[in-house]
Amino acid sequence: MVQVVLPNDANPLGFILGGTVMHLIDIAGAIACFRHARQRVVTVAVDGLQFLHSIKVGDLIILSAHVTATFRTSMEVEVRVMSEQTLTGKRTLTSHAYLTFVAIDADGRRVAVPALVLESDEERQRAEQARVRRDARLTARAHLAELEAELDA
Repeated sequence: MVQVVLPNDANPLGFILGGTVMHLIDIAGAIACFRHARQRVVTVAVDGLQFLHSIKVGDLIILSAHVTATFRTSMEVEVRVMSEQTLTGKRTLTSHAYLTFVAIDADGRRVAVPALVLESDEERQRAEQARVRRDARLTARAHLAELEAELDA
């Protein structure tokens, strides 16, 4: 995805708002997962969102998303965000995130997603790293469920 950063996307200093970047990351990730699964998808987690550099009004924001791993009903997608100076073409990595999406049917029930075909050692390594992130996410979710149960007691 590519779009120009306009003044209504920016803070008073002339830099794109972090929330706007997050919104675009979510859209780019959803599109990648939708195209893989050909099912409705919803965001269930955002991991490791990093803002490395700011993006100025007038620059282009370029988002690149690709599915790194699939599980039974969920997919992890990596989104990289670049800025491009319109006059020079200079590109800078500005943000990076991993998101998890779940495929759902028309009634909101989870549905299976197709397996990701891993063709290279790099793709297999990314998928293994995604499994590690997934394990950490599931552990954190279990901890939150325990806290919620304590509050309800």
